[in-house]
Parts: sequence; C-alpha cells; structure tokens
Amino acid sequence: MQKYIPILKWLPKYKKSNLSKDLIAGLTVGIILVPQGMAYAMIAGLPPVYGLYAALFPVLMYMVFGTSRQVSVGPVAMDSLLVAAGLGALSIIGVENYVTMAILLAFMVGVIQLLLGVLKMGFLVNFLSRPVISGFTSAAAFVIIFSQLKHLLGAPIESSKMFHQLVLNAFQKIAETNPYDFAIGLFGIIIILIFKKINKRIPAILIVVILGVLAVYLFKLEQYGVHVVGVIPTGLPSFSMPSLQWSTVISLWPIALTLALVGYLETISIGKALEEKAGEETIIANQELIALGLGNIVGSFFQSYSSTASFSRSAINGEAGAKTNLSALFSVLMVIGTLLFLTPVFYYLPNAALASIIMVSVIGLIDVAYAKQLWHKRKDEFVVLLITFFVTLFIGIPQGILVGVMSSLLLMVYRTSNPHFAVLGNIKDTDYYKNITRFADEVINREDLLIIRFDAQLYFGNVGFFKNQLFHEIDKKGLKLKGVILNAEAINYIDSTGAQALTKVIREIHDRNIQFYIAGAIGPTRDIIFNSGIINELHKEFLFVKIKEAVACFDDPSSVSSLKGKVAYQNQFRV
Repeated sequence: MQKYIPILKWLPKYKKSNLSKDLIAGLTVGIILVPQGMAYAMIAGLPPVYGLYAALFPVLMYMVFGTSRQVSVGPVAMDSLLVAAGLGALSIIGVENYVTMAILLAFMVGVIQLLLGVLKMGFLVNFLSRPVISGFTSAAAFVIIFSQLKHLLGAPIESSKMFHQLVLNAFQKIAETNPYDFAIGLFGIIIILIFKKINKRIPAILIVVILGVLAVYLFKLEQYGVHVVGVIPTGLPSFSMPSLQWSTVISLWPIALTLALVGYLETISIGKALEEKAGEETIIANQELIALGLGNIVGSFFQSYSSTASFSRSAINGEAGAKTNLSALFSVLMVIGTLLFLTPVFYYLPNAALASIIMVSVIGLIDVAYAKQLWHKRKDEFVVLLITFFVTLFIGIPQGILVGVMSSLLLMVYRTSNPHFAVLGNIKDTDYYKNITRFADEVINREDLLIIRFDAQLYFGNVGFFKNQLFHEIDKKGLKLKGVILNAEAINYIDSTGAQALTKVIREIHDRNIQFYIAGAIGPTRDIIFNSGIINELHKEFLFVKIKEAVACFDDPSSVSSLKGKVAYQNQFRV
C-alpha cells in the first residue's frame, strides 16, 4: 500500500522535530494562498471564493498521494488562464453555467491525469519541450497581465483570449479609468516589488491585502467607484457531482487534455527543481499524475476548478523550512478558517489589489534570458519558441501549445532525417579515426579508402539522405577508391526500410568493384544486420569490432583478430 499511498510510508516515520517547521511553512503558504486563490479564480473568470475551494481537497489529496516533500498544490495563474481561454471559446450564458462547466472541466482533467498515471503514460509530457513551454508561458504571462487591466484601471474593459484584442480594448476604455482603483493597484505593485527586493520572506502579498481592505473600509472608497470583491459565501463547499453531458464533454476534452499535461509538467518541473535544491530524490512521475488526478476529481466534487503545483508557493514552502507534506494540512486549515470566519473581511478587498498581486506573480513567467540563450546557441529552437509565443499571443493558448508541440516534433524529424554525416581519417601515429573536417591537419585521408560515420538511427526518414551523402563521397574519391568502411557506432536502430536500403547500397558498391565493411556496430544493431538479411550481402568476414581492424583487413585480408571472430560474427540476442 505504501507504493500507492505514499503518506503511509513517511507518516509513521514522522519526526516530532519537523512539526514546528511544517507548521510555520504551512501557515506561511496558507497566508499567501488565500489572496492568491481568490486572485487566480478571477483570472479563470470565476467568483473569488472558488479559488479558496480549489485550495482545499486538491491540496489534501496531494498530501496523501503526492511524492514531493515541498510542492504546494492549488489554484495557479497558468491553469486559471487556460480555464478562461477554454471556456471563453464556448457560448456559455450566465455565471452559474460557467461555474458548472469549470467544475466539470476539473473533473475531466482529473480523470485524464489519473488514467495517464495508472497506464504509466507520464512520458507524454516529454513532448512539451522547453522552448515550447518557455514560449507558451511567456505569452500567457502577457495575456494574464493585460487581462487584469480592467481591475487595475477600474474600467469596463472587455475580456478576450487574444493579446492584441486585449490591448485594443484597453486603449478604447482607458479614458474611463477610475483614479482610485489605479492608485490602489499601482501602490500594490510597488509594495510587492520593494519588499521582494528587501527580503522575499516578508509576506508582501498579505500586506497589500490588509492595506487594501483598510483603505476601502476606513476611507469609504466604495462611494468613489472602487470595485471590491464583495460578498463571499461563508462556510465550506458542499458535495455535489459534476454535471456530465456527452455534448459538453466532447467540447471540453481538448482543453481538458491540455490542462492535464500542462499541470503535470508544472508539477514535475517544480518538484525536480526543489529536489535539486534539497539534495533528495523522492518524486515518482506516474504517482504524481495519480495524485494530481485524484486531487482534481475529488476537488470537483466540492466545487473546485482545476489545480496543480504553484512555483511561487512551492518555493515559499521550501524556504520556510517545510520537511514533509504535512505542511499542506496547515495551509488547508488556514483556508478553512478564512472560509468560516474571515469572509466578511474580504468584502472590502479591492479588485485592483488582487490585480496587482496577479501581475507581479506572473511577470516571472516571462523568460527573456532563456530566449537570448537560444538565439545565440540554438537558433532552430529559438524559432520554435517564437512560433509558440506568437501563436499563443495572437491566436490562443491551446492553439499555441498545439502548434508549438508540432513545431518541435517537426524540428526533431528534420534533425533525424538530416543527421550528422562525417568522413573519417586516421590521426597520425594513433589508432583513432576522426572527422577530417574538424581534424584536417592531423588526419591521414587515403584516396583508396573511404571511412564514414552516420550519427543517427537508419530509418525510412533518412535513408535517402544517407544514400545521397555516401555516394557523393564515393564519387569524390573517384576510380582510386577500393574500399568503404561504415562506422556504425552511432547507429542504434535500423528499420525495415533502412535495412532494405543498406542492402541495396552494399550491392551497388560491390557492383563498382569496391569492398564494403561495417565496424563498431553495437549488439542490437548487429542483431538487425543478421536478422534483416543485410549480412547476406555484406558477409560475416566484413563485419568488425573496430575501425582499425576493418582497415587492417582492407590492407591485408588475411588479418582477422580473434576478438572479431568472437564478437563481430555473433548474431542476434547479444548486446
């Protein structure tokens, strides 16, 4: 049971000395979680109280089933924006229907994550490469920031999932700015930034919330048009099953799949980063999917929208000294206390203060340094980042992720279909054979012998490239060429198309009265050489362990090492 319920593994061994650390860390995160949860619910287009609901059962379920010791789960900006983008594309009338759809979406996200975890499909997240994630999150940050202008300015700015429309809408309504809202929001941003520079442990967000509430209450700012959170329902969320309708499920599944994968990627990324800092490894990838899935499923039964790991709160949890997942329990108790006793206080919380919290929180998602790094070192991946960034910014978030993933996959296909192809030469007075382009002054490049290295698996996507490059080099050698050696060390797989093409290549080379040799093939590749019939055209005596042995055989066919006889001749089932 410990394998499937990790809390059973660490709780019986819990050290009493860790209790005070977990208590302080949990309460610290809880203090941040309350205003952040309400702020992120606003991003999702939901009433603020649903951000508090999302900070209850998902957090508790992760405490029981999660494997990271310091990850803090709950509502986050990225998922909130994805919820808003996904539901905003549907024709939903009324707040109640919108809330119902958001809760159903959380249930679907949980089911997908749970299924992926049970089926051990966590590797799927690997298709979201870092350039795609960086481009997507940077663009999403801009969309989130501009989506909060309506609260920062106190103006009736129409929402949109596209950045350029948000900017246009803001310019059209900028004249209707409420100076009091703007002053509160600007003051909140300045306070958070100043305290962040002084000491990150200072609860700047809590200070902004307290000052905002006091300002509205003491100076009666509501009468000056300041927009406040208003009435928040007191009490805990009631149990109810999400409303399942097949037509709705069909319309929501693309955004649900996106949320499931992005949420999982965020959790794994944050967890791994915290593990490196703490010097311990506890995260089990597929168990994390199960924990997140159960959190979203159970959370949806108690009116929670989609949740995942938060980078900012997880970092605070670690810095505050959290030792185990028990810290999450104290965070939940803080949220419960707020729902039971403090909701009347938040009536006076200005929306502009929440907007300032959101804006400062997401600005860190804009990763300029990584984009510069790619520009200088990997321009092809920089293009993928840019494509993802602009599609997300000007078309939509789900489309940005999809196009980004497709772009990175196309780049991978292009690289494997046009891999590195090197002509090798012997470095003088050694047994080493290196690229003649890189070691031009140090290698011996013989006219009668061509040695080539192909740095990829040989499959249907690159056999044409392999053949063209090989015969191009053969033609460059001319009539003096008598032998070709393929260094197969980097070829870890040959598919049926590649095997057929290689057999044909060997036959064509033999027809030119040129001998063909293969050297350095690893075990699985040797298996394929024997099983696919390549060996029938090559013949066993021309398969070698090392390049130097193939060269020796070319110079003197009677010289065959004992090692070659033992290893190179062996057929399938050897590695």
